[in-house]
Amino acid sequence: MEPTTTDAAHFLDRALLEEAAKKSGLLWVRADGEQQSRALWHAWQDGAVVVVGDGAEQPLHGLTAGSTAAVTVRSKDKWGRLTGWTARVTELAPQSEAWLGAVEELKGKRLNAPDTDTIGDRWARECRVLRLEPTGPLTEHPAAMPDGSHAAVPMPSTATTREPVPAGLPKLLLRRRK
Repeated sequence: MEPTTTDAAHFLDRALLEEAAKKSGLLWVRADGEQQSRALWHAWQDGAVVVVGDGAEQPLHGLTAGSTAAVTVRSKDKWGRLTGWTARVTELAPQSEAWLGAVEELKGKRLNAPDTDTIGDRWARECRVLRLEPTGPLTEHPAAMPDGSHAAVPMPSTATTREPVPAGLPKLLLRRRK
């Protein structure tokens, strides 16, 4: 039996999805019922994206086992949207074989962890490890991108913009001792 054009397109879509997810450090995930996407760091493992969150890690608001989520991946070199898909969310049971495999992949991606030697134990106690498995065809790809900007209002924050530098500060900092 010869492969059809549909089979070839599915294979290429799957290859694009996998390569984009492996190379990108962040992806945007919007849980069903949520208005905004959240940037999440992740790892690719066994045909799906795995993320760790809650506790002292990134928030996973709205992502629950059995639900679906919209996932968007950016291009590593251009930083623009490259591909998107719908994912089925599965929560991995702590210390299960799948959980241990996911944690091994995620450990290497976690930057500046305060407890690198015991991070797996902390994640088992405090966090959830989720698997986002692609379902169906790609919703976005280079030949079919949405026309809208997808710009979102920034999330509420207590951060403020920096005040102007006091006029006398440069003289104080650059003054040479005699």
